[in-house]
Amino acid sequence: MKLPLRLALLLCSPLWIAGVGMAATNTSDADSRCVVPAKPGGGMDLTCKLIQKSLTPGKVQLSYLPGGVGAVAWTSVLSQRLTTSNTLVAFSGGSLLNIAEGKFGKADTSQVRWVAAIGTDYGMIAVRRDSPYKTLRELMEAMRKRPANFAIAAGGTVGSQDWLKMAQIGRLAGIDPKALKLVAFEGGGESFTALMANHVQVVSGDVSEAALHAKDGDIRVLAVLSDARLPGVLENIPTAREQGFDVTWPIIRGVYMGPQTSDREYQQWVQTFERLMNSASFAEQRKAVGLYPFSMTGKQLSDYIEQAVVRYRSQAREFGMIR
Repeated sequence: MKLPLRLALLLCSPLWIAGVGMAATNTSDADSRCVVPAKPGGGMDLTCKLIQKSLTPGKVQLSYLPGGVGAVAWTSVLSQRLTTSNTLVAFSGGSLLNIAEGKFGKADTSQVRWVAAIGTDYGMIAVRRDSPYKTLRELMEAMRKRPANFAIAAGGTVGSQDWLKMAQIGRLAGIDPKALKLVAFEGGGESFTALMANHVQVVSGDVSEAALHAKDGDIRVLAVLSDARLPGVLENIPTAREQGFDVTWPIIRGVYMGPQTSDREYQQWVQTFERLMNSASFAEQRKAVGLYPFSMTGKQLSDYIEQAVVRYRSQAREFGMIR
């Protein structure tokens, strides 16, 4: 993937290549970095902020590197711009879908070192609080009649996980997925900003993002894409399955590192996250940000991700996203 000159110069700057130490182990007292491969306010941002809060206080710095819904950060890792032993990069199920669809170039899951999955999120469909639609079925019926009247905010373009959620639901409602009017953004934060400004009528996003706005009563979540209703802020929201649309969409969230990370450094991070995720305090912090239990590290995670990409590739092929 060839990067624009301006971006290439940015990635070569001291901000990205400066060495920093590992916060959560005894090997160094210097700061660590968690890279958010999207703009602030979405699930990737949430992942790094949870890690920042959970590890040694004040030792994890956040850096934002949006572009290509994670593709720019991935390329930066492989080009050795983000390979220091203290640099973590956030990923989600959406990142794995992009790998499956070839949106990260000739990416392969073995090209990076998968450190930890720290929780799971779920897809959801939301509208503004003053929307006339009270249920997912009402929305999809109106959309079936006039799909061009509904701008759908999504983190990513056609083929992204937010698009694929709506495509699956739309197909069950009798809507040609190609007729869906998608408005692509770099992450869920922008999607909800557009919804609140009435630039779009629907958001296809994630539960953790929606929970932040649902607390203030700004939005109406019509459905969660989970097997059963979720505890917490959205406990009264029905699943899509309850409303006649058999679609679920779990989203793991975690971090990876560059391939040049040594085995010793990599194992230190794996062990750090294993200790962290076994603590009661982390469970509470994860719950507070709207994520649900899912803990996996090291080789087990690498194997899981390899299998997940195969599943995503099969789903994407159903909708013509892979030639």
